[in-house]
Amino acid sequence: MYYIYRKKQNFGVINISKKIYERIRKPKRYTKIGEPPGTLKFPLESKLEDTTIIYIDYNKEDYNINETKIIDDEIKNIEKSNVRWIKLSGLKNLQEIEKLGKIMELHPLVLEDIISTNQRPKYEDYENYIFIVLKLIIWDETLDEFTSDQISIIIGSNYVISVEEKNTDLFDPIIERIKVPKGRVRSMGSDYLAYTLLDIIIDHYFLDQELIGEYIEEIEDRLVKDPEIDVLQSIYKLKRDVIDLRKSVWPMRDVVNKFQREGSDLVNDYLQIYLRDLYDHVYRINESIQNYRDIITGMLDLYLSSVSNKMNDIMKVLTIISTIFIPLSFLAGFYGMNFKYMPELASPFAYPLLIIIMVLAAGSMIAFFRYKKWI
Repeated sequence: MYYIYRKKQNFGVINISKKIYERIRKPKRYTKIGEPPGTLKFPLESKLEDTTIIYIDYNKEDYNINETKIIDDEIKNIEKSNVRWIKLSGLKNLQEIEKLGKIMELHPLVLEDIISTNQRPKYEDYENYIFIVLKLIIWDETLDEFTSDQISIIIGSNYVISVEEKNTDLFDPIIERIKVPKGRVRSMGSDYLAYTLLDIIIDHYFLDQELIGEYIEEIEDRLVKDPEIDVLQSIYKLKRDVIDLRKSVWPMRDVVNKFQREGSDLVNDYLQIYLRDLYDHVYRINESIQNYRDIITGMLDLYLSSVSNKMNDIMKVLTIISTIFIPLSFLAGFYGMNFKYMPELASPFAYPLLIIIMVLAAGSMIAFFRYKKWI
């Protein structure tokens, strides 16, 4: 069944499928066409979680953790000896996010990128602060697929702002490290805190990589044993997951590389060795993902070859059966012509003799096929 979709341009009438027609008619997620840059507006179909805000102040001697739902001007009053981590989770309260931007003097485009959760991982230096966008990829067991959460990080001289799309316990290990009196985080600056946030996100990529590796091994076993159509569906699903993971991980090379080489005053020299290690981790993950893509391509080729071989085996059996019955059909057809003066028809041994000949013909052909190892 086809729908008629008429374009306003002079392109005539185009016949398109129902699926494409419904995609064209589907409401768009964004309605920001024509609005000024920096306009904060959520996607129409986004499901937002409540906003929670945590202030974490720390130095070598002490730390303090406060949770609130309202941002006030005190957020900017940070003691010189302290580092403040403003941890914001959930994007539902747009007013508080706007207030945060005004108090901390963030560019409107930064706030727009924080709200627009389909951003590509990137690094931007605004002189007074550094803005980084990352993607956290987590395996959702209920949905049986990877889900992505956008995480935005703003690095100032003595503060770090992290904005998570959803309320998660991702950064809880870092909070526990801050509570340790002699921990390295407590003795370092805001740039090291930002590094730990990047590091824990990249560590999750290693978990994703291991899950994909296990999934590949499982599909390979099924592919070798019985390449059914559900195996092909699993391969295509795995291919989409690897592509989605690569979209999030591949730009991380540029992010870490710029973080390391841009030469910002907000990044101290002692951090370089940690950033080099971080870059090495990202490189290894990208390399593994590329290897997985090649393996999956090989799995598709192996599936097609297995199905082709299976079909060839079936055709070979049918061909052998047809070949065996060709002489038998000839003999049956030849003596079934019912001519009056065929001398064999009058012989009392004609019928058993014909049966013996047909059996011998079939047996000799089967023996020949076995000799040639065709069966």
